[in-house]
Amino acid sequence: MAVQKLGRGLVDRIAKLIDFRVDDRTRGLADRVNNLEHATADHRRRLDNAEHSLEQARGDLRWTRAELDRLIPHVAAQEARLETLCESMSLVPNSDSRQIAEARTLIEEIQRQHAQIRVRLAGISRYEDRLRRLEDQISVPAGE
Repeated sequence: MAVQKLGRGLVDRIAKLIDFRVDDRTRGLADRVNNLEHATADHRRRLDNAEHSLEQARGDLRWTRAELDRLIPHVAAQEARLETLCESMSLVPNSDSRQIAEARTLIEEIQRQHAQIRVRLAGISRYEDRLRRLEDQISVPAGE
């Protein structure tokens, strides 16, 4: 009986010593694992934000593309009208002042519309450039 108590006491002491040594060696690892869990949660949150921003930028880009597709035929029609008008003016040298005034009015109207379209396309171009820069910023990892 005494030998069993002695043996059990020795085993308990060895177990406590092993537990102490294991706890001593793993104490720093537990803090490190905890810090890594917090960092992972932060990275997930930042990735979710980046994906959300990217999806918004994609939506804006789709809208911009649709607007550009909508404007291109109008620009082409304006250019065709301008070309037709220029050809008609060069083909008909003899005309009265009323026709010349009407032609000049049409040319000025076409030029005004053409300038408006150029301004809109420039705005769309700036917007697309801004979206491209935002996408480039999102694609660059945060650590760099």
